[in-house]
Amino acid sequence: MRKTKRLAFLSIAVAIVMVFIGPVWATDAGKINLNKATVEELIQLKGIGQKYAERIVEFREKNGPFKKTEDLMNVPGIGQKIVQKNKDTIVVE
Repeated sequence: MRKTKRLAFLSIAVAIVMVFIGPVWATDAGKINLNKATVEELIQLKGIGQKYAERIVEFREKNGPFKKTEDLMNVPGIGQKIVQKNKDTIVVE
C-alpha cells in the first residue's frame, strides 16, 4: 500500500512538471530569446561578447522587450551584420 501511494504521488508530480515544461519543449530548440536571455546565454551568439551581451540586457531593461529581431540593431554597437549572422538563432517570443 505504501509503495502504491508513493508511486501515485510520483506520477502526479511528473505530470505536473510536464505540464509546465511542455511549452518550453514546444519552442524552437537552440533558439535564444532576446527578451529572456541572460548575459551568459547571449554570449553564445556570433559576434556577441560580454560587453555587448550586457548592453543587450541593459537596453531591454531600460526600453522594454524587443518586438522583432531587427530591433537588436537599436543596441549601441550592434549592426546589421551581427543580426544577419544570428538570424536563425534569435527570437523575440
